[in-house]
Amino acid sequence: MTQRDYARPNDRRNPYNDPRDARKRQRDAERSAKEEEKSRKRLESVKAAEKKGESFGRFLNRWTLRGTIDAPFVILVFILLCIGLVMMFSAGYTDAYYRKDGDALWYIKHQIVFAVIGVAAMFLVSFFNYKRLNGALAVIGYAGSALLLMITFVVNLHKDSDFKRWLKIGPINFQPSELAKFAVILFLAYNISRQYGMIGSKKVPDSPLLHDIDDKFTSKIRVFYKNASTMSMVLTLWYTLIISFICALIIIENHISCTILIFMIGVGMMWLGGVKKGYFVVLAAIVAAAVFIVVKRPDILPGYAGERIIAWTDKTYKPLGARWQTNQSLRAIASGGPFGLGLGNSRQKHMYVSEPQNDFIFAIVCEELGFVGAIFIIGLFAALVFRAFRIAVKAKDVFGSMLAMGIALQVGMQVILNIAVVSDAIPNTGISLPFFSYGGTSLVILLVEMGLILSVSRNSSIEKT
Repeated sequence: MTQRDYARPNDRRNPYNDPRDARKRQRDAERSAKEEEKSRKRLESVKAAEKKGESFGRFLNRWTLRGTIDAPFVILVFILLCIGLVMMFSAGYTDAYYRKDGDALWYIKHQIVFAVIGVAAMFLVSFFNYKRLNGALAVIGYAGSALLLMITFVVNLHKDSDFKRWLKIGPINFQPSELAKFAVILFLAYNISRQYGMIGSKKVPDSPLLHDIDDKFTSKIRVFYKNASTMSMVLTLWYTLIISFICALIIIENHISCTILIFMIGVGMMWLGGVKKGYFVVLAAIVAAAVFIVVKRPDILPGYAGERIIAWTDKTYKPLGARWQTNQSLRAIASGGPFGLGLGNSRQKHMYVSEPQNDFIFAIVCEELGFVGAIFIIGLFAALVFRAFRIAVKAKDVFGSMLAMGIALQVGMQVILNIAVVSDAIPNTGISLPFFSYGGTSLVILLVEMGLILSVSRNSSIEKT
């Protein structure tokens, strides 16, 4: 019998009719289909991951910068921060002992915590693409700051204290005016960068902003803004309004020192932004007249402010009252001599100078480190401001340049005003010394601003040496 005889269709041994083989083929087919489905899902997940990676990459490209930060600027910040912490502890441990239930380390413990938070925030912000602030975020920041100032005034309206500048949100107690400084800098940088070239120009430039106006307004209005002198005046008035609105909200809180500082920062940014210099002659005349009137008639100011003007002009006025803090500050500076009494050896910090860890900390610096130490610290501040301006000048866009210069102006002017108050060159306005004076919120905000300057440095052509 041949092999063909065994392959009859009805033969149970025929492999093509065996039910077990049919089930096996079905299982193989199902297994193959499952593997194909797994492969398809795996491929889809890979594509989805690649898509997410591309989206995340685009997000990083839009919101972060990856250049090298300016090392000299970072070193200067750390030197000032470390010296400031040491001097704040030295100046404040006696006050902390008597005011904080015998805990002499109270101020320094809190300040170190805020310093760590601020340094971490500074490095994180240094990776942030500052150009993303040049738009809606600048407008929102300015409007939000104004709203916080209004809320602060309303919340403190019925309090007996002359000072209505503090706002408490949960466990956080801060001054919205500290945020207002940066909000004004940011909003002015945003406006000046958009209108740069139109501010002081004798000829109206070809600007995308003006093209937009051309599309929206009639020819009669077009004649108005195409006059270069009129345009320059309108822009100057607009910048003045930006500054004046925030200053008005702060002055009703009786925070005159911050009002003066924001006004000076704003005027400085207008000067650097190209506003016609002739306008500053008019502004200087107005300011001089206002100062003359205030000095001659201090009673027109709020009670505490008027008394400080009198105490500044009359050196014999209430030596145990209005002039006590200033007189003790001058004694501390004088007793320091050329080389100081030594770190920790100040006498005036022992309940003579009021709150020596805060606005009058520079007097303790002079007493303990002497004239040489004080000049060294002033030199560090000058180097920091100079380096910030150098970063600003080398920035590749107007917004970054104006932002960095505005922050540098804030630090420089705040140092000048603080030292002027401590040395009785101007009335006691109660303004802090950057990196030195106690205050967690102000320190964190200051270090965040330093981070923004570092962000600008990532996009500048300055040599990172």
